[in-house]
Amino acid sequence: MREKNRGLALFTFLIFLFLLGLLLIISVTSFEPGTVLKFPPQGFSLRWYENIFEVEMFMETFKTSMIVSLAGNLLALALGIPAAYALSRFQFKGKSLLNGVFISPVLIPGIVMGFAMLKYVIITYQLPIYAGLLVGHTVLMLPFIIRVIASSLSNFDFAIEEASLSLGAGRLETFFKVVLPNIRSGIIAAVLIAFLESFNNVDISVFMTGPGVSTLPIQMLTYVENYFDPTIAAISVLLMIITAIFMFIIERLMGLSYFTKR
Repeated sequence: MREKNRGLALFTFLIFLFLLGLLLIISVTSFEPGTVLKFPPQGFSLRWYENIFEVEMFMETFKTSMIVSLAGNLLALALGIPAAYALSRFQFKGKSLLNGVFISPVLIPGIVMGFAMLKYVIITYQLPIYAGLLVGHTVLMLPFIIRVIASSLSNFDFAIEEASLSLGAGRLETFFKVVLPNIRSGIIAAVLIAFLESFNNVDISVFMTGPGVSTLPIQMLTYVENYFDPTIAAISVLLMIITAIFMFIIERLMGLSYFTKR
């Protein structure tokens, strides 16, 4: 039994080494002082981190990614919170089908989803690029919003809502003053998860962007095609740090939500 446990521990260590080793290599090479990406680096320099803020196209595409992700998040919340509430609160005909429709963007390959968006949103309805990009990212984020908030609502005692209604509060007042405050941590976690998924998205964004409009991940791909300096490694390190911070916050929020309901 001990030999099996040691073998499993070794196998697990090798898996983590493989996954984290690549991230470590990227992190180390981002400090290369030369103009070519090298491992191991020949010295230590922060010049490529400074270069991120000096290259205008990175700043412009970063703003675009932020605006689209935040605006899409608000739209996804406006649609996702009522949908998650209805799916958790009521029993009705076609509920399973509707639930499947809401989660379908996660199950469909991103390239297929992006091409479908291009075909119907951009070509058929001829929406402007920014509007089409916003629609695409809203659809991308909606399943994450619904699933996380529905998970939070599964721990909510709807008897509290009934008590509020019986004491004279209206349904809207009860929803905003009783239901939403009790699932606040789940909503914040859903927002953070959806934001990360949107901000780092490539497969849908590549179909929805056009001349003069691009997102940061697409711009990073374009930059790699023309340059081989450590700038992209530096951006990747910053994005990894931001993602790690977000995931830590999400883990704390979901844990807090779980223990609060117990």
